[in-house]
Amino acid sequence: MSMNFIEKLTGATRKNKSLLCIGLDPDPELMPDSVGVLEFNQAIIDATSDLVCAYKPNLAFYEALGTEGLDALKGTVDYITGTGKIPVIADAKRGDIGNTAKAYARAIFSHFNFDATTVNPYLGFDSIEPFLHYHDKGVFILCRTSNPGAADFQSLRCQVEGGHRPLFEVVALRASQWNTYGNIGLVVGATYPEELRLIRQSHPALPLLIPGIGAQGGDLALTVRYGVDARGEKAIINSSRQILYASRGKDFAAAARQAALTLRDEINQQLSSLRR
Repeated sequence: MSMNFIEKLTGATRKNKSLLCIGLDPDPELMPDSVGVLEFNQAIIDATSDLVCAYKPNLAFYEALGTEGLDALKGTVDYITGTGKIPVIADAKRGDIGNTAKAYARAIFSHFNFDATTVNPYLGFDSIEPFLHYHDKGVFILCRTSNPGAADFQSLRCQVEGGHRPLFEVVALRASQWNTYGNIGLVVGATYPEELRLIRQSHPALPLLIPGIGAQGGDLALTVRYGVDARGEKAIINSSRQILYASRGKDFAAAARQAALTLRDEINQQLSSLRR
């Protein structure tokens, strides 16, 4: 019997003692010379698969490379799936009208065989519903993103029953109401720790995908403290560039492993301090 996303995530978290997710975002300008995308990803995966709870390819980096990039994406997902029980999250940020959303969901979950994806809630429930019907797949709704411009809309005060709340809180509330099949999570950036704390307090059981550690400067200690659930789990802490491009030489995979090991252990040290 196949595992659903949450079971797969929990299994990898506990087996590898890890909340670390590596973003597989291949940039030819930063990659070692004469190394193809699939070869690069496979080397990174081989070097780090015992250190992570998930991998997260951002589809933009593959789409930018055309047909070859999409072939490498499919090969990457197949390779991860074939090497064990580590979930793969499509960082796709899809969000469109229902009929189009069905096609996006089919592509991500049926063709590429991702375990989860990120989606944009701006068009409302009918743009997300087709993804939710894949009950064994995870659906991470953008809530409080890590980029500087996030406040342009996500912090706007909205009138709701009982007063006013920032839009990101309304999104989180709606997400919890839509979570009929237990497969919804939220994307909350490490660069906004107070918002992360607020969302975790309000939604203690939802898995949180947390970008913004590393190159974006998120605070690791606060991310762990405010991001994990009561068991010290369900926080998927993503790092991409810091790990992928630790070296541009022939030792790139070994350097990536060392960077991943260091970050995984730093996360676990923060977790240990919470339990004292």
